[in-house]
Amino acid sequence: MDNGFSDANSAPGRGHGESKAFGHVPVLLKLAIEFLAVRRGGTYIDATLGLGGHSWEIAKRLGPKGHLIGVDKDPSALERARERLTNPPQEMASEWPKVELVHASFAEVAQQVPPASVDGLLADLGVSSMQLEDAARGFSFQADGPLDMRMDPHSGLTAEQVVNRCDERELADAIYEFGEERRSRRIARAIVRARPIHTTAQLAEVISAAARPMNQAERRIHPATRTFQALRILVNRELEDLRTLLSTGAAPQVLRPGGRLVIISFHSLEDRIVKDALRDGARAGVWRVLTKKPMTADDEEVDRNPRSRSAKLRAAERI
Repeated sequence: MDNGFSDANSAPGRGHGESKAFGHVPVLLKLAIEFLAVRRGGTYIDATLGLGGHSWEIAKRLGPKGHLIGVDKDPSALERARERLTNPPQEMASEWPKVELVHASFAEVAQQVPPASVDGLLADLGVSSMQLEDAARGFSFQADGPLDMRMDPHSGLTAEQVVNRCDERELADAIYEFGEERRSRRIARAIVRARPIHTTAQLAEVISAAARPMNQAERRIHPATRTFQALRILVNRELEDLRTLLSTGAAPQVLRPGGRLVIISFHSLEDRIVKDALRDGARAGVWRVLTKKPMTADDEEVDRNPRSRSAKLRAAERI
């Protein structure tokens, strides 16, 4: 996304690319639907519902005996998706599946459905455009807002609490690990010296002063991008949740034999976890990997939706 974040740091919005009702384009929509191999009457989970763009395309293919389960941490996303997914156009109403929306992390899908009951599971990782564009959520520094960054605004520590409570070494380690920021120690030191920090603009200014770009490559990305990514991942336990989803306790448990798993990621940390989990699962006889290499957007999609540039899709079938 071009929101002051690099594409790798912010997942594109999850909307419906063909319907004006959704107003934005879900990334890798065609590929995701193809790899899910949606079958009429099946049960499918959109584990990162967002505004329901991918879910809409799944629902259209399920028929009245189908079951769509949408999961999201963000209650406001659930409500906005509910308006769309539970009120199909009149001409589609008789063919619309049962739609169930669940407020939860995708790491908790095994607690939501019986074992081996699902035909396909999709997870489009990262932060949605709806979240990024709401300054009050604190995900982006393009507009000043409170340092929140929680996908579920009613649970967990805010980014402000993390920034002001963690010691310098903890901050540096998080910024390095989750943001892949080589200037992490310098940035952490500047943050600690500037405390208290309360807003996105204030934090971005502190980081920019501490980590000025030294060459043309660094000038292509805002100095605060990687640190904001790191804080978002830390606050929302994104990588921990992803590992749980891919472990034997979540996606492999709920998918029936032949069920499809499709994961869309947006930076190397996520993609590495997905790649390793599918490889290890294939060796253990859990998965048949369908994508030897990650699938990416073609030139036409990138031109239409620049936010898809960094997206990588991996898919597997439950054995």
